[in-house]
Order: sequence, then C-alpha cells, then structure tokens
Amino acid sequence: MTRIYFNEVATRDGFQIEPEFIPTDTKVALVDALSECGYAKIEVTSFVSPKAIPMLRDADEVMGRIRRLPGVEYTVLVPNLRGAERALEARADELNLVMSVSEAHNLANLRMPMADSFAALSDVIRHVAGRTPVNVSLSCSFGCPMQGDVALADVLNLAGRFADLGVRGITLCDTTGMAHPAQVGRMVDAFQRGLLQAQPTMQLTLHFHNTRGMGLANVLAAVQGGIIRFDGSLGGLGGCPYAPGASGNISSEDAIHMLDAMGFDTAMDLDKLLAVARQMPHIVGHDVPGQVAKAGRITQLHPAPTLQTRQDSAQPA
Repeated sequence: MTRIYFNEVATRDGFQIEPEFIPTDTKVALVDALSECGYAKIEVTSFVSPKAIPMLRDADEVMGRIRRLPGVEYTVLVPNLRGAERALEARADELNLVMSVSEAHNLANLRMPMADSFAALSDVIRHVAGRTPVNVSLSCSFGCPMQGDVALADVLNLAGRFADLGVRGITLCDTTGMAHPAQVGRMVDAFQRGLLQAQPTMQLTLHFHNTRGMGLANVLAAVQGGIIRFDGSLGGLGGCPYAPGASGNISSEDAIHMLDAMGFDTAMDLDKLLAVARQMPHIVGHDVPGQVAKAGRITQLHPAPTLQTRQDSAQPA
C-alpha cells in the first residue's frame, strides 16, 4: 500500500492565533514528543517579527533546544531575507515561504501585492540556494473568502514559476476550508499531468482546513488522485487571522487514523500520537476539534454490558 507522509504544523500554524502565550518549555516538550511519532516533517515555528506574532517570539530558543531525531525534518516559516538568515542560523532543515494566489488575501495577510511578494520570495530562494531546501505554500489555492473562486490556471502558473526557481516543494493551501472533493480531484489531476510530470521529484503537499466539515473528504480525494504528502495540525488547531471564517486545520490524528484504518502506510505510531493529542486541551487551555483522541481508535473495543435475561428478571409467582 502507498506510503503517505505527514507534516505536523500545530506548533506554528496551530499556535499562532492562540490568545495566551504557550511557554517555551511546553513548545520544546511538544516538538520532542511529536518527533517520536513518525512524522516526515514538523513545522516548529516561524521567524517573523515578534510584534506580528507574539506567540512565536521564542523561535530561536525553541529551535535551539529541541531534540532532533534522524529521519524527521524540522522546518520553519520565514517571511523575508532577515527571517531566512535567522532560520539558517537556527539550523532549520527546510524553509517554508508563503504567499497567496488571491490578490485580496495577499494584501490582507502580507500587506503587499502578489507581484511584490513573488519578488521578495524569489530573493530569499536565490539567497539560500544550495544551503537549505525551500518549500512554498500558496494560500487560498482553492478559493478566497474575499475574492471568491481562484482560477486553477492561476494556481498552476504561480506554482510553475516557483518550481522554475528551484524550490523543492509546493504546498497548496485551502486556507479557509472552501475546497470540496470534486475540486480537489481536478486540482490534483492538473498537477499530476503538468508540474509533477515535468518535475517528478517535486514534493507536492496539500494543506486542508476543516472549516466546512470537508477536510477528511478532501484528504481522501487527494490520496485517490495520487498525493502522498499532507499537512495536519494536532487536535485540529489553527486558522488564519487575515481570512474571515477560517477555522482550524484538519486534525492530524483524525486524518492519520482514517488512512491507517483504510490500510495506507503512514509510518506513524498512532498510539503515541493520540497520547500527545490528548494533552492539547491542557496545553492551549480549551477544547480542541479533533475527534479520535476523544473517542479512541475504531479498534478500541469496550466490554459488553451485563444485562439481565428476561428469565432472570421475572418475578416469582
């Protein structure tokens, strides 16, 4: 059965909109625990301005203290050249760059037109060439809450331009949960016949949100189309502060449990992962959307209740 690779984004994407600062010790311990679960990558933090995202103001310390296990890549989000330099100093295994396929969302999220974002990220890619791999995440690839539909041709074009610059990976982000399985199927097919056929080593990752309850259905549609890399967030944490209506990412443990039950090889230790997932409400101080950590795996059975038979319950004459 096909191997599926999962990237955990809770400690960056999941934490960035939490209102209460999560202690550095807690972040380090969580990354260390996640490292034991079988992830391909863990997006640890972001080297953005502390004024922009106070939650991640301890990025340098977190990267310096985590215990790195062989086989796991520790990635970080960087917004610009200064962030890239900090990430290189912190020995990040991969840099994740972000811009939107929607002009309206790019202006709201990054405060600049798409053309300026592409130019700035191109500078970063050229600056780190040969030193560390780069992944580019394209926000609103499946639709924008302000602009509406995003043309598939625009997504393909922007991804191709970054591919021509030599990036290792492209992530297609459903930033506000607007995707549906049929649309995902069309997107995946277009990329399989285009970019992935031209560059078979390109890592194409899909990043879904569960805003409208279709997150796992979209994962399944993508897997059926041949996609093997996915982002997920422990407990289903996350969202975009600049995208109206954006709720959390798909729950990592729910998606992995689904694929595991279907016979796919995720190389994940689901029991360890669920043990970590059950700590998330305590870490963030509120309930989280993930379901399997609450209900247990479908293989987790319970003793049948002891019932009185009709004869046992009959009253004597």
